[in-house]
Amino acid sequence: MSNRIREEFLQKKEPVRLNKYLSEAGVCSRREADRLIETGRVTVDGKKAVTGMRVMPGQVVKIGQKTVSRQDEMVVLAVNKPRGIVCTEERRERNSIVRFLDYPVRVTYVGRLDKDSRGLLLMTNNGDIINRMMRAANYHEKEYKVTVDKEITDDFIRKMASGVAILDTVTRPCRVEKLGKYTFKIILTQGLNRQIRRMCETLGYEVRDLVRVRIMNIRLGSLKEGEYRKLTDAELNELHEMLRNQNEKK
Repeated sequence: MSNRIREEFLQKKEPVRLNKYLSEAGVCSRREADRLIETGRVTVDGKKAVTGMRVMPGQVVKIGQKTVSRQDEMVVLAVNKPRGIVCTEERRERNSIVRFLDYPVRVTYVGRLDKDSRGLLLMTNNGDIINRMMRAANYHEKEYKVTVDKEITDDFIRKMASGVAILDTVTRPCRVEKLGKYTFKIILTQGLNRQIRRMCETLGYEVRDLVRVRIMNIRLGSLKEGEYRKLTDAELNELHEMLRNQNEKK
């Protein structure tokens, strides 16, 4: 199955000379790539390559039977961020998510999780996805499971759902559901700084544990803490439709 987000990503990529493509894929130097192409072992979309040709985004390059990929192919990852890892690209931060993940392709996060929070974090090299998902006006849902320090009351649930005054504003109405004596689920459509923690503090509660379990259609599921996985084509296609539908409503 293909996915529309990847197709759009590739359409915005420029064609590149084949020797540069092979060099950036870590196969060999450009000069050595030219010699390799001359041997006839390199194919593009099943046809023998020629020196000086350009590779278009999405074309399949092979050396013999082995497919070669550059590192600028689209990557979208679901990561289960542990507590203590910081969402930053600051090189001096030893506990940054970029250092922790150590992914071979340069990726960055879509929406932060604060240092003391854990759970689902999306990371990608597709800047278009980041921009479209981060627009607050799009009202994209993010779901969290939260544990607090004292018993949850009906009044607490009602006030959290209707909006809480923090950071010189009132939070958007949201869905809140009690899960246990000290645990509740909350679905937000905005991302103010440390929003859930500040909302709870305003109402006299302290957050003991905060886990993000869903971003739009992407769920944390059984992904273990500290691990990551690539999004499936089905997930990316559904995400594409949600983003497209949101744009059409504007």
